[in-house]
Amino acid sequence: MEHAAAMVIHCQPCHKDVSYRLAFSFKGRAVPGAGGAAESPGEIIKCVSCALLHRPMLKRSAVAGLVVGTILTLLNQGDTLLGGQWNNALYWKIPLTYCVPFLVATYGALVNSRK
Repeated sequence: MEHAAAMVIHCQPCHKDVSYRLAFSFKGRAVPGAGGAAESPGEIIKCVSCALLHRPMLKRSAVAGLVVGTILTLLNQGDTLLGGQWNNALYWKIPLTYCVPFLVATYGALVNSRK
């Protein structure tokens, strides 16, 4: 009895074998044959480390972080900022207010692109 040959899928940027690992699929201009036989037209397969550096995803996450972070900062700290009562706690609260929506948008994009 013969076994079917295992399909090998590679990360397109770094060429790591992601056949049995967590992989992510992004839209884009795929290199023919670079991602393995399961690749569809316009699909880019990436490993975890390459997916975390996917520029279009990071750009969308940054925009979401800026918009949502600004709204949350104004809602939560607006009275303090407009009143001119800048205290030391704002030096860590405001950056975290921008980081949380950025991380949530990035996580959501990665979960939705999981292969």
